[in-house]
Amino acid sequence: MFLFIFFIFSVKNQLKENLNLLIWIHEYWRFYSIHPSELKFPFELRRQSVCHMQLTNKTDKYVSFKVKTTNPTKYSVRPNSGIVLPGSSCNVTVTMQAQKEAPPEPCRDKFLIQSVIAPDGSTNQDMTPEMFNKEDGRVVKEFKMRVIYIPANPPSPVPEGSEEGTPPRASSQENGNQNFEEVSRSLEDTKEKSSEAWSAISKLTDKKASALQQNQRLRQELEMMRKDISKSRSGGFSLMFAILVGLLGVLIGYLVKRS
Repeated sequence: MFLFIFFIFSVKNQLKENLNLLIWIHEYWRFYSIHPSELKFPFELRRQSVCHMQLTNKTDKYVSFKVKTTNPTKYSVRPNSGIVLPGSSCNVTVTMQAQKEAPPEPCRDKFLIQSVIAPDGSTNQDMTPEMFNKEDGRVVKEFKMRVIYIPANPPSPVPEGSEEGTPPRASSQENGNQNFEEVSRSLEDTKEKSSEAWSAISKLTDKKASALQQNQRLRQELEMMRKDISKSRSGGFSLMFAILVGLLGVLIGYLVKRS
């Protein structure tokens, strides 16, 4: 009888301790959050898409996390595991590979973030797969996230007050007319600037042709001057030679007469 009462008392105390531990852990995890609650990827064919999540640890303990997905070939997670220090946050980037065809609706891909309290001073090198094993009595917090695809280029919003079968407001028409007038003015300004540019180019072309003609005339005049100078030099040499011959003849005749 005494042993039975002792056994009942021991089981009661153990259950009470386990219950207090579970209550403490539940309150503890209230200070650990994951944002956002779902991953929204802007979807566009043949283009990668990126989404971010943030793990915030407002507790005084080290928290180890690991990210899993149901489609690991489609998504890349960096980092996919790590340690979140007390009072800090960790940013996780999820990249969806470029898709060749539109995905089914709704998307069935999901993510699972597992978190567990780690020993103080733990680093990424201290992480092991056994840390997330529930069979060892560890309390592993799991957070599931679904995937949602949103259009990369959403359609323009419908003007206010316009319904099916009802024309848009007059203000929309006025805005359209104003935009058309602005575009027309810009086109006219462009045409005027273009005509001014062509006129300037034409003037420059004429000036270039005139300068070439003047240069050619100067070259012709210079060539003629060179020819005249060469002629004058050749003619002067002949005249001088004749004068010298005449003087020599007179001198010879004078000498002959004296003798």
